[in-house]
Amino acid sequence: MKSIGIIANVKKPGAKETVGRMISWAKENKVDFCLDEALKPLWDYDEKIFPREKLPEHSEIIISLGGDGTMLAAARAVGERGNPILGINLGSFGFLTEITADDIEKTLDRIARKDFLLEKRMVLKTKIEGDEKPFLYALNDVVIDKGNVARLIQMHLYDNEEFVCSYSADGLILSTSTGSTAYSLASGGPIIHPQMNVIIVSPICPHTLASRPIIFSENENLKIVVECSKRDAMLTVDGQVAEPVKSGEAVLVSKADHSVNLIKFPESSFYSILRRKFHWGIRPQGEK
Repeated sequence: MKSIGIIANVKKPGAKETVGRMISWAKENKVDFCLDEALKPLWDYDEKIFPREKLPEHSEIIISLGGDGTMLAAARAVGERGNPILGINLGSFGFLTEITADDIEKTLDRIARKDFLLEKRMVLKTKIEGDEKPFLYALNDVVIDKGNVARLIQMHLYDNEEFVCSYSADGLILSTSTGSTAYSLASGGPIIHPQMNVIIVSPICPHTLASRPIIFSENENLKIVVECSKRDAMLTVDGQVAEPVKSGEAVLVSKADHSVNLIKFPESSFYSILRRKFHWGIRPQGEK
């Protein structure tokens, strides 16, 4: 490992101290480092500070300090370059960021020894049909919803131009398996192992008892035609990037050509994280 790039949520408690420990480790181990420009107020390393989107050009590995939101932002910054990403949890729920700040030096030592695994995670690409803007990319999910208006919207789902069904709901979540434990799960979607490449479509508060989540293969090209009145609907990517969708417009969603490479360790399995973070599968305890 010759270089690391550090992205951090500066609002998280202990962010400055944790970044400082990483910088100290890098200096001691003769590893070059560079910092996201958001860290400029905290550290006087002007020659090592770059815009987030430029960090992958100057570092071999990207380290995300914060919660899952910071990790999703890091994945978007890396994009097609494919730099491995390590998530460090600074005190939030952190399903994607399972390593804690207490273990930073030991974790970096392991990475330097190449004692880790790389997990490839599927990414979704999305755009409004006919829009000349570039695709937006999501590691977790693409959400189409009614915005802040208390009104149902109509959405018509197509798979490779074949009509599938219509939804009358607050919105629709199109999720990867990585995102199956996020908003999709909260809306009644299934838990999918992250090594499975699928697209999960889950309605948000559908106005019918017959509407259920549906799982498509990674090869499908989905289109959602939106009908709404008075105000635009919203297209939101990973809960961080949003664009308005006008009535009659169609949102296109399919598998991206690139994937995200997450650094993982063999002793921490997907199922153990489910049990620890969600208390999944734990037998209820009766009263004593």
